[in-house]
Amino acid sequence: MREISMERVNQTRQEILDIIESPILTHEQKVANMAGKADSLMEVLDLPEGLDELLNVPDDVKCICDLAEGHAPVRPRYIIPDYFKFMKEGSKFLQLDAPKDLYEALNSLLIFYKHVPSVTNFPVYVGALDELLDPFINDVDEIQAKKLLKLFMQHIDRTVLDSFSHANIGPRATKAGRLLLEVEKELEQAVPNLTMKYEEGVTPDDFALLAVDTALHSAKPSFANHKMFKGELGENYVIASCYNGLLLGGGSYTLCRLILGNIAKRAHSIQDFKEKQLPYVMDIMARYMDARIKFEVEESGFFENNFLAKEGFIHRDRFTAMFGMVGMAECVNILLEKEGIGGRYGRDDHATQLGVEIMELIDAFNKQHTNPYCEATGGHFLLHAQVGIAEDHNISPGTRIPIGEEPEELIDHLLQCSKFHKYFPSGTGDIFPIDTTVHKNPEFVLDIVKGAFRKDLRYLSFYSSDSDVIRITGYLVKRSEIEKLKAGQNVLQDTTHLGLGAELNGHILERKVR
Repeated sequence: MREISMERVNQTRQEILDIIESPILTHEQKVANMAGKADSLMEVLDLPEGLDELLNVPDDVKCICDLAEGHAPVRPRYIIPDYFKFMKEGSKFLQLDAPKDLYEALNSLLIFYKHVPSVTNFPVYVGALDELLDPFINDVDEIQAKKLLKLFMQHIDRTVLDSFSHANIGPRATKAGRLLLEVEKELEQAVPNLTMKYEEGVTPDDFALLAVDTALHSAKPSFANHKMFKGELGENYVIASCYNGLLLGGGSYTLCRLILGNIAKRAHSIQDFKEKQLPYVMDIMARYMDARIKFEVEESGFFENNFLAKEGFIHRDRFTAMFGMVGMAECVNILLEKEGIGGRYGRDDHATQLGVEIMELIDAFNKQHTNPYCEATGGHFLLHAQVGIAEDHNISPGTRIPIGEEPEELIDHLLQCSKFHKYFPSGTGDIFPIDTTVHKNPEFVLDIVKGAFRKDLRYLSFYSSDSDVIRITGYLVKRSEIEKLKAGQNVLQDTTHLGLGAELNGHILERKVR
């Protein structure tokens, strides 16, 4: 264990005091934030030489971000329980038998959610709700079923206080799925996040159009390219947290991200970036992730002691890790400027091509780096286009085009996205605010989804330009809750704090309306 400097200890003490005295954090938010600060003091990992100068430095030169996981991870970052097993068998630890009707199914799931940890302290995946609940949906009449589902979803929104929590529906139509979409349209809640797994020819148009209508009212569901995801991860994949493709019964040990724009600042030229700076930073981040994973598997005791593993709801060999990146746009623009070459990422073909070349380098590095505990994904990490954090300044999420620089034509925007989505089995996506007139023509949005998925786009999100619920980057927040927070009031969900930061720093309310 590395010795911690008193300066670091005193800084953390002050940060904890600031949390305690905060007038806008709820009690639950204070407890979670203080736990994170305590964890940051435990430096038990064998860290690679050179990490400090890339990680523990001012934001404008930071090249690696650990996304506040701390240095003594007590559990994997993202955990994906097999809820189907739970519905069939119940749980000895939770003293629950397999549910026999809709009442018991909903009650059992709500109990289970309280015991699923993650980096947010809330479950990042709450299940394929349509498939889980459809066997029970005819236990009561449709009016009663819809009322029960409405109370269930309302309970999640009020107790899972983080919109990184994610549910799935589709690709096949079900009665439970239809009722859940109707409920979400009426509730207009930020939690849970929701994705429809969509596959043309498998997902009926009327079911998909109901999803579009719901999205235009509540900014969810998003649409995942089911054919693409299952081709890479198999049928037993889920979409969790923001838009993360992970394995059912597994999850992700960790997620770190390259800040590509800051790496570009270190380079003298495009060649220097490609041959020296990027490989150097990638190697250190990969070895940092290796150290985190080794601790979780070999020392933390999580997989030996937690009931989720003991009862087979998760399996250690279904976990992987996510090799993340942000700031492709800024990286390309900085490198072109250093070379005295005109053009902007997302606007000019040669700029986009440089982005593709950089992605090829990242992809090649990831394919050659191996980790013995990522056997679920062939011993390799999964690439992830990270959505950004509230503190990001001049850092665009993943490979997205910066807000305010989007192409005039939607088709040009989608074609640019299609060049990058293929690299990210563990998640990428793009967001499109839609003019309110589209409420009269939801087929317009469904046609976009069909056409985009034929071009191998992976994940698309839409919301109406006048919706209270909006998609920030990969998570949802209510505009009305952001306004409360601005006024100094407490808000229920901690992601509202992130949404406010994204509004101020990331200009997310200024996206081009389609």
